[in-house]
Amino acid sequence: MAEPVRIPTAKVALSTASVYPESTATAFEIAARLGYDGVEVMVWTDPVSQDIDALRRLSDHHQVPILAVHAPCLLITQRVWSTDPWVKLQRARSAAERLGASTVVVHPPFRWQRQYAREFVSGIWRMAEETDVRFAVENMYPWRYRDREMLAYAPEWDVTKDDYRHFTVDLSHTATARTDATAMIDRMGDRLAHVHLADGNGSAKDEHLVPGRGTQPCAELLERLARSSFDGHVVIEVNTRRAMSSAEREADLAEALAFTRLHLAAAGRDGARRP
Repeated sequence: MAEPVRIPTAKVALSTASVYPESTATAFEIAARLGYDGVEVMVWTDPVSQDIDALRRLSDHHQVPILAVHAPCLLITQRVWSTDPWVKLQRARSAAERLGASTVVVHPPFRWQRQYAREFVSGIWRMAEETDVRFAVENMYPWRYRDREMLAYAPEWDVTKDDYRHFTVDLSHTATARTDATAMIDRMGDRLAHVHLADGNGSAKDEHLVPGRGTQPCAELLERLARSSFDGHVVIEVNTRRAMSSAEREADLAEALAFTRLHLAAAGRDGARRP
């Protein structure tokens, strides 16, 4: 009799950023139609992404749970939910708690946010101890222009150099940083709580390609997560801005979901055959 296939526990979510320039509401519609397990809300300039009640209505209407909240820490969101970065994180935590999300994704500070950067590691620990929500700090990358490199993040773009309870790994960012993604994941160890799945070719631009279209070990990471009984979330965070139509965008997001489920399940089958 064949051994049963072990079903991976990781849920596969769609980042609302993956539908840009479409709206947050559109992300919920697509996630429901394609069969994603949930969404990660990128809090940014779309007013709906900032409105907890509106997000709850979208989640209820489409029967798509909100699994994570990405705090507004991009350049374009410097004034969203306050200009004080700690207030942003407090509001992100509150949003996650009210929406039933298990994770808040946060970037390390920009270097010019000097006071915030000095207090960031201890402050994240303090906030993490006040809630069941995971604060998963995401790896970033150096900024490059021609032959010049600027270290834009502090304390480090490589977040494994500092002590955090939980990490997010982003494989588009490892490509842009031209760093070894597998080695970074090794350093994260069991503190890896959240995955932004995308691909890249090592361009100076943060590409966020559909997984499988670049050089990053997307398939290997998924198989490793399944074998290790990873209990976090795998979030598809890809760039579909060049899609020529809504149908093309949706096809890219369907391909990303199929790739992810295929490699999670492949590891489950492999694991089932091992003694």
